[in-house]
Amino acid sequence: MLIVDTTVVTVALPDMARSLDAPLSDMQWVLNIYTLALGIVTLSAGSLGDLYGKRRIFIISLLLFALASLTCGLAGNAAVLIAARGVQGVGGAAMIGTTLALLGSSYEGKDRGVAIGYWSAVLGMAAAAGPILGGVLTQYLSWRAIFYINAPISIVALVLAAMFVPESPREQRARVDIAGIVTFAVFAGSLIYGLITAGEHGWTGTTTLVFFGIAAAALVVFALLERAQQNPMLDIRLFANASFATVMFGVVSSAVAFACLVYTSIWLQGVLRLSPLGAGIALVPMAVTSFLASSLIGKRLHRVPPRVTIGLGLLFNTIGCGLEFLMLHASATAWTLAPGLVAIGLGIGIGGPGTNAAVLASVPKERSGMASGAMATFRQFGQALGVAALGVVFLSSISNRLQGDTADPRATAAAVASGGAPDLPALPDAGAHALGLVFLSTAVLSGLACLFTVLWVRGAKEPVPDQRPAPATGHPAEA
Repeated sequence: MLIVDTTVVTVALPDMARSLDAPLSDMQWVLNIYTLALGIVTLSAGSLGDLYGKRRIFIISLLLFALASLTCGLAGNAAVLIAARGVQGVGGAAMIGTTLALLGSSYEGKDRGVAIGYWSAVLGMAAAAGPILGGVLTQYLSWRAIFYINAPISIVALVLAAMFVPESPREQRARVDIAGIVTFAVFAGSLIYGLITAGEHGWTGTTTLVFFGIAAAALVVFALLERAQQNPMLDIRLFANASFATVMFGVVSSAVAFACLVYTSIWLQGVLRLSPLGAGIALVPMAVTSFLASSLIGKRLHRVPPRVTIGLGLLFNTIGCGLEFLMLHASATAWTLAPGLVAIGLGIGIGGPGTNAAVLASVPKERSGMASGAMATFRQFGQALGVAALGVVFLSSISNRLQGDTADPRATAAAVASGGAPDLPALPDAGAHALGLVFLSTAVLSGLACLFTVLWVRGAKEPVPDQRPAPATGHPAEA
């Protein structure tokens, strides 16, 4: 459910925008509030499970997720939908934070490895199924159905958890870093809001600058608080290790590449006029290739140095995004995207397995849980950052390209997101150019991450300066 809810919404955005009469900025928040909540709360979800019991937190979070999903389906306006998506993300984060720990406590030895393998395979299949499922439900039922479907699944999961999942012992020494959660949330939320506002009112607008200022101040406060904590949510000293910092940059860049799907779906439906199902089918090459590459290739690369596998993955991301930039033109079709999407899928599938190994190899053992939790958070934050930043590129490019072809280029650009843009002769060229710039921006970012990975990522552990030992807090291994 958690992974499907990240990808299933992508193809439903135009229908949501039309139904709720909402602008693109609201639709960006429908995506971003979920991924931000998922990323922020994941950092401390493991500690919640340690403190109150993993089974209890899992069941509560499942109920929260189900109720929030129902509210999303019933939402009559964008504000209610955005708020419910945020609650959905909180519930989802707590589930992620306890699922792996529950698997670890329920199985031993080889059985544990098999269980985690099945868990990873389910995540991959969910990511691949998301666009198709979203397209089918949106086209033949309603966009609301993509949220309603979570209710019966949640009921089954609740019954199974109550019957078969044992409660874990509580760790009274566990602590939840409330100050860290709040300051990081203010930083991330303000930065994303500033980027979305920049797309509407420009980079020098008062609101844009104010929120960028708040984000900067919150980041400084977060760093100071975490540095002073005895048991921080995220030890800032980890970033003194070039290998760890570079892997985090690579995680963000890969997540930004995933965010390209949002604007690809908007182009497919708003410019090419494809149906939601047609858009979902067009996005399948990336999801399926990613799943197959991870399952068939990634697991065979465990002896290859992480900088090689991660670097290779980022190289494929760069090639795929570069191909999209070169191949998009006014007469492009959905199939024009296929080669680039396959390359990006290969990059995600090949680079993913080595990322976790590189993160764990670059930090002391007692910080492994924290480092894995940080990786999950940076992945979600990168996706939200990508949706916001690439939205600025997409909207401004279409608007600039339509100058002289319509009375209000900015309004026409915004209408593309809901599929309500007029059939202007210049729209195919403007849309293809805008999506091409989205992929070009991502190609540059992935290329830099690839270069830095080859130079600085190492497979052996390196000491982190002035590192204070602390017990592992049970953070999830990966979102």
